[in-house]
Amino acid sequence: MFRYNAMKTVAILLSCFLGMYLTLPTVLGVDGIKRVNQYLPTWIVPQKAITLGLDLQGGSHVVMEVDVADLTRQQMRQLQDDVRRVLREDRIALSGGVGVQGRAVQVRIPEAADRTKALPKLRELAQPISNAIIGQTGANTHIVQELPDGIIRIEMTDAGLRDKVGRAVAQSIEVIRKRVDSTGTTEPQIQRQGLDRILIQVPGLQDPQRLKTILGSTAKLEFRLVAEPGANPSDTEEMKDKERPGATMSVERRVMVQGEDLISAEPGFDSRNGEPVVNFRFNVKAAQIFGRVTTDNVGKPFAIVLDNEVISAPRIISPITGGSGQISGRFTVQQVNDLSTLLRAGALPAKMTIVEERTVGAGLGQDSIEAAKLASWVALALIVAFTLATYGFLGIIALIAVGVNVGLIFGFMSLIGSTLTLPGIAGIVLTVGMAIDSNVLIYERIREEARIGRSVVSSLDAGFTRALATIVDSNSTTFLAGMVLFFIGSGPVKGFAVTLCVGIVTTVFTAFTLTRLMVATWYRYAKPKSVSI
Repeated sequence: MFRYNAMKTVAILLSCFLGMYLTLPTVLGVDGIKRVNQYLPTWIVPQKAITLGLDLQGGSHVVMEVDVADLTRQQMRQLQDDVRRVLREDRIALSGGVGVQGRAVQVRIPEAADRTKALPKLRELAQPISNAIIGQTGANTHIVQELPDGIIRIEMTDAGLRDKVGRAVAQSIEVIRKRVDSTGTTEPQIQRQGLDRILIQVPGLQDPQRLKTILGSTAKLEFRLVAEPGANPSDTEEMKDKERPGATMSVERRVMVQGEDLISAEPGFDSRNGEPVVNFRFNVKAAQIFGRVTTDNVGKPFAIVLDNEVISAPRIISPITGGSGQISGRFTVQQVNDLSTLLRAGALPAKMTIVEERTVGAGLGQDSIEAAKLASWVALALIVAFTLATYGFLGIIALIAVGVNVGLIFGFMSLIGSTLTLPGIAGIVLTVGMAIDSNVLIYERIREEARIGRSVVSSLDAGFTRALATIVDSNSTTFLAGMVLFFIGSGPVKGFAVTLCVGIVTTVFTAFTLTRLMVATWYRYAKPKSVSI
């Protein structure tokens, strides 16, 4: 029989209701949801709304690139320190120092016995690249070569460099996400582009210069002792002194504690002079190290280094054993807020440069919304006119199903926190056309069955049953194309693919459940003698 039992009817109606219910935050807006929350608990009313993309509400678009040359220099310095440590631990005599040449570190060990002893340790620095998914690739990050005259050369491979760049990009995405979220914006889009680039889109951001400042800072914080006069030059490093423009300060290469060991960094004011400061606190391990170092160096100055610049060099008056302290340096309130944000988010693993930036004004976004509205209303009007003129009362049923279909699309996008872009709206308009097309296939099949003399109930049942295969086949190919766009494309292309794929699923659902339920209900109560389409 062409009917639904009570359980199926309730399941279909409940599914449609939940989909429409999830659209409430989008329909009511932020202010509307706040008013509702005054009367109802937040767990009753959904809180997630669809976020408008950059092209609809304006904002900032930035593409950043890992500075591969700077990353290579960092890796060579790290490798140089590792080689020094290995040779120092085994007390191996050198002829000269540990030198860096491009992507390689060289050391000369005159004694053959010392070379035999050192080579296995140095080869341990060249471990195969491993991946949590594919396991070890078998490629080494470094190649260790023994050259004439007792020279040992450790060179970073191309595979090793690619691995370091890839890891730096992955870490940078997480750091950038924390930084951008801390600025008070909502739903930033941060994703990888190619091997060494990151795309950042922040809809609604009204201060793009501040975004560039926050993104451009490496925020590498270090605590070092100030070098004493007469210290070994190989153990010291000259850095810019922020408190004395144009001057430098000699600090020890040895890092006491790093910014990675901070567990909190909050803006505040110095109780003595009222200047803006950053109040910080270390984790337990770092607090112990910091306490021990300050205890051993009472009376000596220590340097607070941010991005290779000494921002403050206070003198250790007494041991700092509580694991907390202040960072001061003639900051403004805004600088203290930004520095706190940077330190909480962590340091970027490599220097990043901005290679592309665009700012979309709110006015241009509003123009896009108005154009999308006009296109949507025109498309809707044409679809309504065609459907009513062609199918009459059954056309009204089809239009109701299409309306619910659009509501389900918005409900699902709200549930997953999706961002609606202008191409996404185009995907929804296309989905409306495809939804009507599914109903056209069903109704035309019903019309054909009625023409060959079948009864009303038989024609209705055959129309839905026999059109199913055609609709599923046609929508499946479009769904596959949408999935390809989603996985290969980026930005607006992904927005189009999301709405298209979600719309296909909801279209098939409404065409063969909701539309059929409404037609079955109409037949049950109207009991038509013939199918007039």
